[in-house]
Amino acid sequence: MSTSTFVISYAYTVTYVTSKMLHLVSNIIRDIGLNPSNFARDWAVYENGISTWLASRHLERVTLEVYDPKTNNLVTRWDLEIVYSTVGDGNLWVDAAAVRYAILKAGLAPSSCLYTIKVRLNDLPGKPTVTGWEDCTFRSTEGLNRYAAGAAVGGNGLATEIAYWSK
Repeated sequence: MSTSTFVISYAYTVTYVTSKMLHLVSNIIRDIGLNPSNFARDWAVYENGISTWLASRHLERVTLEVYDPKTNNLVTRWDLEIVYSTVGDGNLWVDAAAVRYAILKAGLAPSSCLYTIKVRLNDLPGKPTVTGWEDCTFRSTEGLNRYAAGAAVGGNGLATEIAYWSK
């Protein structure tokens, strides 16, 4: 008879969730009809910030704002909201099908739109500063409705839930 143990560290979970979140954001950008090249160019900055703040448990949300550059008004928004818990079964998972379904429901963005990535951090003490990130404000969601798409990435006490905003 043999016995084995399988342990996934929180650091590994942070790396996994960060990577999968960034891939989902890239896919959303591409699948709603926009060019993900600017996102890909800044991948290392996004990865460093998200993984740092996930590890410190300061990250609340990663937001993709899609806006009309002529008016600066929000056209659609995608929120990846972080859920921290102390319970985890060791499984790491991603539900890309749920995200693809939400994209189909949300529809394409006009090709003239631009996008930006923003994060919301909590006010807990000890928040690390990350190079390449600065304070910002979110565009108004007035006139848009929020639709929850469900859990998309997770494992070992850390999960990401997706929601999008549209008319």
